[in-house]
Amino acid sequence: ALYHQLAASALVRQGENLAAADELASARQRPSVPDSQVRRWLRDEALLRRAAGERDEAIALFEQWLSESSGNERYAETAWLLVRMLAEEERWEAALEWLVPLLEQGDLSAEQQTLTNVVLRHTGENEQALSWLLKGLSAESEADAWRQAAGLAQQAGQLGVAAAVWEAAWQLGKLSTPDERLTLIQLHLAGGTPARAAEHLEAALEAGELPSNEETLRLRATAWQQAKHIDNALGAWQALAEVTQSADDWRQLGQLAYGWGRNEQAEAALTTAANLGDSQAEEWLANFR
Repeated sequence: ALYHQLAASALVRQGENLAAADELASARQRPSVPDSQVRRWLRDEALLRRAAGERDEAIALFEQWLSESSGNERYAETAWLLVRMLAEEERWEAALEWLVPLLEQGDLSAEQQTLTNVVLRHTGENEQALSWLLKGLSAESEADAWRQAAGLAQQAGQLGVAAAVWEAAWQLGKLSTPDERLTLIQLHLAGGTPARAAEHLEAALEAGELPSNEETLRLRATAWQQAKHIDNALGAWQALAEVTQSADDWRQLGQLAYGWGRNEQAEAALTTAANLGDSQAEEWLANFR
């Protein structure tokens, strides 16, 4: 057994990982070797076969070592390595089986959290993955962790949660670019918080982070309209219509104003739309005659 061990060490130094693994396999078969030594060689052999590209054999050896080494100080480290290997082989259910006991221990690193989310997503456990990811977020979390949580919430159909996560990251300064603010606005609109989306639009326009063009002004008008903030919505539609000079936009403003009891503004807007050739606006104006 000692001879095989020495041969394995020499082969490792030469970069011959597969031959070294074979020597350790032979060493493990020798009689009178203590079980503790057999288990050490077993794990070493698994690492060598992994390095040599014999992934299936390495996975089987790691599984064997884990089944015989409960309580070992390297158990958790090795189990996480096995989960990663199984995930890389897209053996998701097997990865989940080894992952669950590890999750019960808590205190996941950022890398382990990412791996956990990947496995849970691929096994259809989106909500569980989101729960674990949200639990691990803090003011110290990197921007990518916040983005990942928001993206996972979207995949799980929890758009309000996605908006809340992105908002928290924005307030913490984890996200700060104009594109990230635009994503935040879109999440608020999709997640049922249009007033917050509109407030971000106002702030972005005031700071010059977003251009004061038709697209941005239309998004602002839509946000205030969805929020049912009458004064702000009518003001935003008025500003948009003045920029586009579109009959459709003037008519939209007129219809909203009429529905909210702002008859004077409604008539003025509908008159402008009619003058631009909008036949529907002409019909609406009949309400004022």
